[in-house]
Amino acid sequence: MKILMFSISPLFPKHDMGGGQKHLRTIAMHLAEQGHEVTLLCTRRADTEAPFRWRENALVLPILRFKQPFPAPYDTPAYNIAAIMQDVGEHMEQADRFYIHDGEFVFPYVYRSKPTIVGLRDNVYPETIQGAFHFEGHRLIVISEYARQFFLQTVGRFFPELPSRMKVIRNSIDWVRFQPTKPRRILDLIPSVHPDIHDIVLHPHRPEDSKGIWQTIEVAERLVKQYGFNNLRVLVPRWLGVQLDPGVQELYDRVEREIASHGLTEHFVFHPWVSVDLLPEYFSFGHVTLALGHFVESFGNAVYESLGCGTPSIVARISSHRELLPENLIDKVDFGDHDTAASIAADILRAKNRTPQATLDYLHQHFRVEDQLNAYAETILSAEVATPMQYRFAPLDDSTRFSLPIWCYRAGEKGIYHDYLVTYYRSQPLETLLDVHPHGFTFADAEAQNIPREQVTQWVREGYLYPSNSA
Repeated sequence: MKILMFSISPLFPKHDMGGGQKHLRTIAMHLAEQGHEVTLLCTRRADTEAPFRWRENALVLPILRFKQPFPAPYDTPAYNIAAIMQDVGEHMEQADRFYIHDGEFVFPYVYRSKPTIVGLRDNVYPETIQGAFHFEGHRLIVISEYARQFFLQTVGRFFPELPSRMKVIRNSIDWVRFQPTKPRRILDLIPSVHPDIHDIVLHPHRPEDSKGIWQTIEVAERLVKQYGFNNLRVLVPRWLGVQLDPGVQELYDRVEREIASHGLTEHFVFHPWVSVDLLPEYFSFGHVTLALGHFVESFGNAVYESLGCGTPSIVARISSHRELLPENLIDKVDFGDHDTAASIAADILRAKNRTPQATLDYLHQHFRVEDQLNAYAETILSAEVATPMQYRFAPLDDSTRFSLPIWCYRAGEKGIYHDYLVTYYRSQPLETLLDVHPHGFTFADAEAQNIPREQVTQWVREGYLYPSNSA
């Protein structure tokens, strides 16, 4: 078959900008290895203009003129949008299947006559969310149960057919690659750090405020000043093409000023972005990996790749991290709990603990890359032309039942944590309603506890409740 793929993110011969691009690469390569002809259309950047191949029949064409750098890729003149639609349309004429990575091609009328699959990689970026609401394909792939619930409780409120079109294909990892690996070439990339000399903390994340750099600084300060790790080194990768992105450079400037203000400059090492082939060495190189930000992850690859390489991870209980591994198999802290995170990290660094075997066994059983790739191939190859889903409006009335959405969780005495507001909310009336009516409550149930309808509606608008019988 001839398979056309779309990526709004730039693609590179040997680097990936993030987990989404990493998985697109493996999916495309898998289909190409099966003998299918794969063409990937992606955004052009000044440092990636020439076509290239990931293998003989996996051709990448960086020709789409979305706005760069990120964010707001659609903030570009209309003639660029028209050219993008033209390019996609011309390549689609020759294609048997169309796969939209991350849902960010938001023009369903372009693909209505072609068997189309949409994969949603995150729950945050506007283009992905718009793509979900505009979805008219045969299958909508999500990568975790959290993501499935998120889109059912939002898009699904208005499209009753959505559950039958959604498919969960969890991100998985090639455990043959991501296993403890002796550092060799990584020592050339980061020559000033060595695991025999330093206590190494990894912060392997994109340069975004929400990805946890500020929390990593807080934990590092405690490790140095409270726990005495004077040889601490925190490794932070520098973004690809940072010279092309003033916003990212501004973030790095703020980060470096914050590090200096804490007296930690010697303890932070900024290094080049790590290529795909070096990642197993990189994750094995560290002693502990931190993922303490509030970005609403659909999966969060680095955490689990690190575990596979033997390096323990500490994660904040954010979105899918609440779901993917049981609490007893990975260290979790509530968002903002720097003291607990530092205490756990100190214990790991002192003992030089590695990933427990029980955690590895669980990962190897539930996140097998063979299962993931076979599921993608089957879903893409079996796709059919689909009719648009029917829109349904359901008023909020006396029959409506309200429940806590997937993006909120009960955090004990702290109250209800909201993934998107990044806050803990204490409300005894709301928490009592949730306790008394674990399967959802109505306006009448609320009024029986002297809570007016307007308050319930306000909780819905703020995202603390959703109408659970409409999703």
